[in-house]
Amino acid sequence: MFSYLSPEQRVPLDHPLRAVRQMADTILAQLSQVFSKMYSDIGRRSIPPEKLLRALLLQVLYTVRSERMLMEQLEYNLLFRWFVGLNMDESVWDVTVFTKNRERLLKGDIAKKFFEQVLKQAQALDLMSDEHFTVDGTLLEACAGLKSFKRVDDAEAAPPDDPGNPTVDFHGEKRSNQTHQSTTDPDAMLAKKGAGKEAKLSYSGHVLMENRNGLVADVEVLQDNGTAERDAALVMIERSQGISQLPLEPIKLTTPKILSKRRGT
Repeated sequence: MFSYLSPEQRVPLDHPLRAVRQMADTILAQLSQVFSKMYSDIGRRSIPPEKLLRALLLQVLYTVRSERMLMEQLEYNLLFRWFVGLNMDESVWDVTVFTKNRERLLKGDIAKKFFEQVLKQAQALDLMSDEHFTVDGTLLEACAGLKSFKRVDDAEAAPPDDPGNPTVDFHGEKRSNQTHQSTTDPDAMLAKKGAGKEAKLSYSGHVLMENRNGLVADVEVLQDNGTAERDAALVMIERSQGISQLPLEPIKLTTPKILSKRRGT
């Protein structure tokens, strides 16, 4: 009638998540004072930030496409429950509560502080080299539809039959970032990955990779304005530990070499 097995006993000793959990726990212990300053001692108890961050790690590692599906996985997935730190009889959070608490952590730059601690662990293990880096970029599709991409100088049109999903006919219309702007995400810009590909409202995401051990040293998201990759390379190199002390002019001169791997030259 009763089972006394815990999630800890169900996870194999050689499972890769055990090492990730150990690294994450070390970093979260170092950030405990930061967490204490963010949360009030009164009011309804919130989601423990340590558990919330572990859940976000799972979402990235297992490519869980939504927070609603992440909560569903936490409901019955023993591996996920063990990694986050939930008991077998502990209830899972409401998805809206999880989202609000996640936004609070992001506003407090907790994700950035967590990432910095990961880099410090890699540096302590001599896994970070400042000799050879590569900057690569990709398009990140914005949460805005092409129907919201309208002319800046357009007058307010008559209300459509379906305000929530109006019919928009933009075939044959010349659209560009100079004349049009999204009404739901004004910072998103129209861009495409290559010739023959469809254009979408996007941002430009960039990663600074340390090539010796294949570790991510920094990330940056900018508007896709045509020079975003070069701009992001300079920003990330200058603020990277061990490189930020270099004079600015040599950094500018070495940037084309850093970008050459992606362009195949």
